Amino acid sequence: MQIGELTRRTAVLWLTPEGTDHAFPLWHLWHDGAAYVVGGGLEQPLPDCRRGVVRVRTKDGPMAWTADVEAVPVGGPRWDEVVPLLHAKRLNAPDGDRQPDRWARESQVLRLVPAGEDPHVPNRTG
Repeated sequence: MQIGELTRRTAVLWLTPEGTDHAFPLWHLWHDGAAYVVGGGLEQPLPDCRRGVVRVRTKDGPMAWTADVEAVPVGGPRWDEVVPLLHAKRLNAPDGDRQPDRWARESQVLRLVPAGEDPHVPNRTG
């Protein structure tokens, strides 16, 4: 099964930055070959990293994939494409339709791009 199919089916993924063993649980959106997360400000905490391991739970058990982590620039074409989709997916926004403006001011959107095509079953140590 492909990374996109596995990740799309989950509500939460866990991102472990390279060089650490701390996993961040993150709600996400799978879109156009990558997982997108938003955090900071009133949103979920995000790690500061350029690469990490993404773990997802599937009906067949845990799977993991390596991701390159990229910031999505505010106001750029990718921001304009993805933020409305993230906004639609975000439940119980404290500021309703003004949420994307708040994200532009105080949050960050990250793009988690698969660094390889094959997910793997993680072992107990990582």
